[in-house]
Amino acid sequence: MSADLGPAAGVLAGLVRPLPDDLLTAPTPCGFTVGELLDHIDGLCVAFTAAATKTRREDGGRARTPDASRLGEDWRERVPARLEELARAWREPSAWTGATEVGGGTMPGEIAGAAALDEVVVHGWDLAVATGCPYPAGDPALEEAVRVAHAWVTTVVAQAPEGSPGLFGPPVPVPGDAPLLDRLVGLTGRDPAWKPDAR
Repeated sequence: MSADLGPAAGVLAGLVRPLPDDLLTAPTPCGFTVGELLDHIDGLCVAFTAAATKTRREDGGRARTPDASRLGEDWRERVPARLEELARAWREPSAWTGATEVGGGTMPGEIAGAAALDEVVVHGWDLAVATGCPYPAGDPALEEAVRVAHAWVTTVVAQAPEGSPGLFGPPVPVPGDAPLLDRLVGLTGRDPAWKPDAR
């Protein structure tokens, strides 16, 4: 299992750059504010880039508690740059082999890569719907990313059908003939119909 994170990372970076400051306190489908979600994305980029290069981190690549106050002034440039670095790191075939460390645990490289891909795709969708922007789910360049992320999340949910604390909430039922991205979003505990005013 492997996939190019580039298209999904590019979409997410394109959503980050034009964000106005007044949206940083807006809610998102994953329960964070936009500012908190940006800090989470910033942190996961660092952790999963280290996982790809098999670089051990003192924190074991654990996710930190999101905090918008950490964003600083340069987040519109820093977060997209880290997304690009993340995608580049996972283009190396060696990233998907052997064992690596992320999330405070050791796992196969291909599982870490699929998890990174899921983070980028689903949080891209989170940010898009939270800020009223379209997510290009029908873009052929994203098909592989969505397919691999969906396959990985399906295996996680099969092992924890009521949700995985710290990872996903309980799945939201989505019709079997719905677009694959909607089914992926539903498996991660989000409502594909979520709107910014549905708080």
